[in-house]
Amino acid sequence: MPDKKTVSLDVSALSHFDAAGQAHMVDVGDKAASHRIAIASGRIHMQAATLALVQSGNAKKGDVLGVARIAAIMGAKRTSDLIPLCHPLALTRVAVEFAIDEPGSSILCTATVETHGQTGVEMEALTAVQVGLLTIYDMCKAVDRGMVMRDIRVLEKHGGKSGAWVSDNNPPPLSTQSENSAT
Repeated sequence: MPDKKTVSLDVSALSHFDAAGQAHMVDVGDKAASHRIAIASGRIHMQAATLALVQSGNAKKGDVLGVARIAAIMGAKRTSDLIPLCHPLALTRVAVEFAIDEPGSSILCTATVETHGQTGVEMEALTAVQVGLLTIYDMCKAVDRGMVMRDIRVLEKHGGKSGAWVSDNNPPPLSTQSENSAT
């Protein structure tokens, strides 16, 4: 068994804790408003027969990806109701895309969220992806309870004081992922 490393945590580096270590909502009142964008993605792996059912549009509960897209958008809009210290934001755009990976027997969900405001939208993008994937699970669980959601992450964020950030660990194209995926 590998040795576990002890990580020293400087609580002052975490903006959601005050000097006494108590959780609080960050004050963004003095921050300049700017155009904020975040892109997140995640994947749900399933049996090939389940993926075929989703693709055919004949799932018992209806259009799986259509319902999942609406759920993901709703999830982005409700993030501050789910994550206690997130600010409620006036989102200006939420776009959700699904890509079918037949060889990998999975569906990739990508969410792009935008606002013009004083704080970023990474949590909204992540919530959109996760709610979209959870909805796929819900709509297909009667035929495949072994579906697995993984690789949920922020791919990019733009705007604000810190500027742009792009993950150096973006997922490879679908065909490469399915060739290298271990399911």
